[in-house]
Parts: sequence; structure tokens; C-alpha cells
Amino acid sequence: MTPPTASRAAAPGPAGLPLLGSLLDLRRDSLGTFLRARRTHGEVVRLQAGPPGLRSVFHAVFAPEGVQQVLASEAAGFRKDHPLYEEVRQSFGNGLLTSQDSDYLRQRRLVQPLFTKRRVDGYAGAVTAEAGAVAARWRTADGGTVDLVREMNRLALGTVSRILFGTDAAAAADAIDRCAPVINAYVVSRAYVPVKLPREWPTPGNRRARAATDELNALCDRILAERRAAAGTPADGAVEGEDLLSLLTRAGNDADGSLDATEIREQVLIFLLAGHETTATSLAFTLHLLARHPQEQQRVREEIDRALGDRVPTAADLDRLPYLTQALKESMRLYPAAPVISRRAVEATEIGGFPIPAGADVVVAPWVTHRDPELWEDPERFDPGRFTPEREAARHRYAWFPFGGGPRACIGQHFSMLESVLALATLLRACELEAVDQEVPVAAGITLQATGPARVRLRHQ
Repeated sequence: MTPPTASRAAAPGPAGLPLLGSLLDLRRDSLGTFLRARRTHGEVVRLQAGPPGLRSVFHAVFAPEGVQQVLASEAAGFRKDHPLYEEVRQSFGNGLLTSQDSDYLRQRRLVQPLFTKRRVDGYAGAVTAEAGAVAARWRTADGGTVDLVREMNRLALGTVSRILFGTDAAAAADAIDRCAPVINAYVVSRAYVPVKLPREWPTPGNRRARAATDELNALCDRILAERRAAAGTPADGAVEGEDLLSLLTRAGNDADGSLDATEIREQVLIFLLAGHETTATSLAFTLHLLARHPQEQQRVREEIDRALGDRVPTAADLDRLPYLTQALKESMRLYPAAPVISRRAVEATEIGGFPIPAGADVVVAPWVTHRDPELWEDPERFDPGRFTPEREAARHRYAWFPFGGGPRACIGQHFSMLESVLALATLLRACELEAVDQEVPVAAGITLQATGPARVRLRHQ
């Protein structure tokens, strides 16, 4: 950790309301509050939320150098002890997203073989099959108009279920659509309040969240039971006995008792939700941005036609689709699926010249850093040209970090990029998109949430 300098003054920040600080601003629009804090107060901002005596104080770090310190160079000094992660643990269990120390190392060791490049590349067939089914269904879309938010959620859910669990999740989609937003909102609302009512109390919010959690747990138990009943039938593209459930189930039988039945379910739930929500966000916003920018869409479609002709794309085609990949990365800059990443400082340190006390909550915000005009010229403009190899090499590693970074970087980032590029290529080759909704409102949940539709009109080729 960077030794703190005793004489340093505390980081600047908004005063907020006398009694509540910035609590109401953060609850109404946390992403906008962080953007205003960066513009007004600088690269490290101290925010306060809640009434005196119960006030929470945390530091938001926006400069790439500070982000690197938190996520990578001093990662051991910033733990996932932030209240948001504790609420995620309470709702979803202690899976790979939230576990720490020996639990995390054990879980990552067990799951890592699923995400090697060779194995991920083998999932291309499942991706294109799911995307092809969506493209075929779009040909009969009512009025030729679809909502990309809903469509991409279902596509990504179907893909991750087929690949990771070897099962068709069509029947699960309704349950996840219904339950995940309830739990998401519940987790976020509890993470940023100074006083939390016990989860066991029968309040309306607690009862709704418990019912949603119970339904998703039952769903995961059913998927586990179905997968065990079909033992020996691997997921598309997987080697027999080496899909996620096979790996986890076998790990649960190891002599060291690595995973029990509850832990297996917790891993399934994390992958089922986080593994599809993040990719769905990237797919929906990339398609919507291209629909809003016809010239960029035309350039992408021409590249797809040149690279693929009439054949189905494969993992080997990723290098043949550089401009599509650039458009995807630019979309992930503007709409990062994880807009805010939270940590807690283990001991006193210093970031950007400002003291960070031991035990302080710290957030880094791709949503803000990705829009910093000191890093990105005209940052609100959609410009895939920002991601040519030359321009990427010239930027700080943590000017763009949609997958996090350091030792806790997203384990599935190659999977996400492969799935996104192949799915986009399949859909854009099938039809041209015209934006109906020009802007899509968003909010920060556990992941970035579209709070309105992203409708496009389809023109089939």
C-alpha cells in the first residue's frame, strides 16, 4: 500500500444536504452524481451519505492511475468487503463474484478450465445457433419492431445456459426476467442506506426479495437436477464431463470437500445471472448505437459480408472482424456493464495525493472514467475508431476497463467478447436496424440496467 502522508488534506467532495449529505442524489441517479463529482471536484472525491451519526463516507476514484492502484498494483489492499458485495452475498451466495481469500482461490481453480481460450472457442457453435434462432424469429416480428433490451437478455441467457449448463433455458427466462430485477433493486437499495432493517423482518420489500430469491434457488436446483439426469451429455462445444456443472459436481466429490451442494448452486446462480446480464447489455447497446448511426452500421455490415460471405461465423473469424470489434468496445466504453466497482481499503493508504483511511469504502467507476474528456475527445460521441490498435496502445491501460482489472478481472471476458462478436455478426448480417428510441435511460444496479426500451425497426436482407 502507498504510505499515507499525515499532512495531506482530505479529498474534496460535495457538501450535499445538511442532514442527508449526498444520499438522495445517489439514490436518484448515482451515475449522474459521480459524473458531476468528477467534473466539480477532481480525480478523487469524498462523498458522504446519511444523517449525522449514521453517515457513510466513501471515496470515488476516477483517474486511470488511481483505478490501477485499487484494482491491480495494490489489489491486495482493497477487498470485496464493501456493503454492496455483502448484500450480493446475502442474496446470491458466496460464488466466484463475491468470494475472497482461500474460498476465491479454490473456486477460481475449479472454474478456470471452463474459460481457457481453446474451450471458449469451442462454444462458437452454441453462440451462432442461439443468435441464428433470434434472427429467424425476427423475420416474423410484430410490426417489424423489437426491443433490443429484452431480445438480447433472452439471447444471452439461452447462450450461457446452453454452454455452461447443457440445458435449454427457454422456460427459465420468464422466471429470471421476473425475479432478477426485484433482487437487483433490493440489493442496491440496502447497500447504500445507513440503517438496514433485518432481512428476516416481514416487510413488503423483504418478502418480495425472499420470494424472488426462493424462486431462483428452486430454478437452479431444477437445472442441476436435469443436468445430473442427463449426465454424459455435454453442452454444445464442450468436452464430455467438462462443462460447468460437471466440473462443479466432480469438485464437490473431491477428497478435500471443495464444494458442497449449496456452493454448487451458488456458482450456478452467479453464472446464470452475471454471465448473461453483462453480455446482454453489451449486445443491446452495440446494436442500438449502430441503429442510431447508419454509416457506422453500414461499414460494419460490409465488413461482415467481406469476411463471412454466406457461411456461419466461427471463433477464427474474430480477427477478420476488427471494425465490428471496435464498435463493440466503443459501446462498452459508453455503456459498461459494470458501471461502478466497489472495494474497501484494508489499511490507510493514499490515492492521487489524498489519504484513504483504513476501512474506507472506495469505488472506481468505468462509467465516469470512460467519459473523462481528458482521456477521450468528445466523450459522448460514438466513434469505433477510438479502438484501433494504435490508439489503444497509446492510452493508459485503465482508461478503459469494462471487465475490471488485476487479479479479480472478469474470468469470462474472452467468452463475452467471442459471444458478442459472433452474435452481432449473425444478427447484423440478417437485417438492417433503424432506431425507434433515440435514447435509452439507464441506472446502476449490480450491473448496468436499461430502465426503458431500446426499440429498433428491422429491415431484412
